[in-house]
Amino acid sequence: MESAALPRITGAELANIVKTDKNLPWQDYLIVDVRDSDWKGGNIKGSYNLPSLKFQSGVDDLISKTKVVPMIIFHCKFSQERGPVAAAIYDARRTLQEADEYKNQRVYVLHGGFNTFAATYKDDPLLVENWDENAVVW
Repeated sequence: MESAALPRITGAELANIVKTDKNLPWQDYLIVDVRDSDWKGGNIKGSYNLPSLKFQSGVDDLISKTKVVPMIIFHCKFSQERGPVAAAIYDARRTLQEADEYKNQRVYVLHGGFNTFAATYKDDPLLVENWDENAVVW
């Protein structure tokens, strides 16, 4: 289930955002990783893990914490189901709040999810942290 209204961002585009010195997580962007137990083995540097199994109960808190963050990027392992669904839920819930803070906020889904991103950037400590090849399930 994927919302056609939510655009995708490529791994290369996200890498540029993360590596730009002036961009700070929780201020200029936030990467929301909704993987559950498959989160072990590595993550995108600076990302926030809100597991899909807890997403419904945590989404309103996430929305309140990200009011002034202009770009929110969601992903899961492949960004085929959990990531896009979480992004759609977030987008719908924040829209219902009709706050001015959200009018310029952009919500994206990472194309290919963590697996595609990690396959390209796992050896770059500026982009991937906590990498453990033995814990990752490809």
